[in-house]
Amino acid sequence: MNRLFPLFVLATTLAVSSLAQAAGNAEAGKALAAPCTACHGADGNPTDPQYPRLNGQYRDYLQEAMLQYKNGKRKNAIMSGFMQPMTEQNIADLSAYFASLPGGKLGDLSHPPAAK
Repeated sequence: MNRLFPLFVLATTLAVSSLAQAAGNAEAGKALAAPCTACHGADGNPTDPQYPRLNGQYRDYLQEAMLQYKNGKRKNAIMSGFMQPMTEQNIADLSAYFASLPGGKLGDLSHPPAAK
């Protein structure tokens, strides 16, 4: 048992650090968001209705949508072009930033809030 304990500690550390990374960093996302604001607005709420609102979305929804633009599962020439150079961490950071704006939701869709 004592020989397995270091492996358990290592596995736990790696799991926790990957969860923290997946959550994203809103401050880092803010630094990446300048190109996004041209269409989606500085506050994630665009003035032109053809562009989706970002500040009222769940973080994990935004993250999944951006990943799908990056890997081609969602089709949009503009969004795919912006997502291609982004790393998964960049996408997690952008998602955290837009979800942190007023009206945004940092929640996880796999655990939706209880109905009131």
